[in-house]
Amino acid sequence: MHRPIPRSLTLPGSRRLAFHDRAGAGRPVLALHGHFASGRTFATLAGALAPEWRLIAPDQRGHGDSGRAADYSRDGYVSDAVALLDHLGIGSAVVLGHSLGGVNAYQLAAAHPERVSALVVEDIGAVVDGDLSFALTWPRRAPDRAALEAALGGSAPYLKEAIRSFPDGWGLDFDPSDMVASQLSLNGDHWGDWLASDCPALLVHGTRSGVLSAGHAAQMTAERPRTTLVDVPAGHSVHATAPAAFATALTSFLTTAHPGR
Repeated sequence: MHRPIPRSLTLPGSRRLAFHDRAGAGRPVLALHGHFASGRTFATLAGALAPEWRLIAPDQRGHGDSGRAADYSRDGYVSDAVALLDHLGIGSAVVLGHSLGGVNAYQLAAAHPERVSALVVEDIGAVVDGDLSFALTWPRRAPDRAALEAALGGSAPYLKEAIRSFPDGWGLDFDPSDMVASQLSLNGDHWGDWLASDCPALLVHGTRSGVLSAGHAAQMTAERPRTTLVDVPAGHSVHATAPAAFATALTSFLTTAHPGR
């Protein structure tokens, strides 16, 4: 079984886009993470899908090992996804996204329907109204990991994959000000984009989520044809906190949406 391989490409403006690729002959799944995360968050899922599926997970702009961007616009995130598919010579893929990545995924399907064979949206709605300004209180650097985690307080358990050592101390692999800017761009009514595509779609709702309500998830499912709703007893990050249930829901959907090569 292939292990995820960290790779990167250079985008216009010399900006680096890093990605993790479980290379092989499996059918491609492009997995887009949420704010504060990176492509590493899908490592367990990549193993669960292999070898039938090849999971490709970028560190989206401003996250992980990818470079900071001049903007965090909706079009910017979508163009990065298209550039990665082009770089890998992939015409069409299943596109999966969590939170920020979920909106990026269904907006990619809306703008480039020929590139998305099926859509998986994890715990994000067609209307988004979030505030990440609390992240501006986090320290840029701390003398050691323990000091950083203490300063992060209750957020520390959710940021473990983002914590790393730098030459000048311990910090996070993103700039909180970029996350605030990205969230402001993400906020809004995206019903038009959610309804614009007609490929098979799976909407995964964490029943304990504070981001996507049960009522909104049901409405999204009712109004978009060929959409399946799965409720999982988990919080907002279903793939991370209920990995087995998430993988089961996903593989069941993929078997129906893609019955064979």
